[in-house]
Amino acid sequence: MAVDIVYETHSITEDNENGIATGWLPGRLSAAGRRLAAELGDRRRHDNLAAVFVSDLHRAVETAQIAFAGTTIPIHQDPRLRECDYGELNGCPVTTLAPERSRHIDVSFPGGQSYRQVIAATRDFLHDLAADWSGHRVLIIAHSANRWALDCLLTGASIEDLVDAPFRWQDGWHYTLPTDWSATGGIEPGEH
Repeated sequence: MAVDIVYETHSITEDNENGIATGWLPGRLSAAGRRLAAELGDRRRHDNLAAVFVSDLHRAVETAQIAFAGTTIPIHQDPRLRECDYGELNGCPVTTLAPERSRHIDVSFPGGQSYRQVIAATRDFLHDLAADWSGHRVLIIAHSANRWALDCLLTGASIEDLVDAPFRWQDGWHYTLPTDWSATGGIEPGEH
């Protein structure tokens, strides 16, 4: 049986409001972000979720803790769901980072990682998810690079098309992780 995945981004952070690309820095939800995290919980807590998987970066953990406070839904932190590590650019203005994204699809940010490495970490996470959560509905709370990775691995999108596309927030994205996904290897288009 397939795994039904609901994906949500972490809530709005102080860095988001100030135009900062947080990367692997912890980040902290703003007042608006805490309100939106509570709304995420209202939207998802009765959504038949078997578990919540969340990046271990503080802003994502804070989102999950607010959203699912007082529930019995287990929350699992996983470092494979971290945002792309921008290395020396962690914490820089978004206006500095944005034009650099397409240069770091295959080449790591100085002192950091590439988007292809985020896809590889997400692929590894999905292998475990397919093996351990077949037939269940799960929620993932993570970052933009992880949503791009899911789009590449589960819908056949190209990372080259995603890194420069404008962000459009919505109330979650839905993916199906097929039963035989781990056997197929989850190879992204263009990989050998």
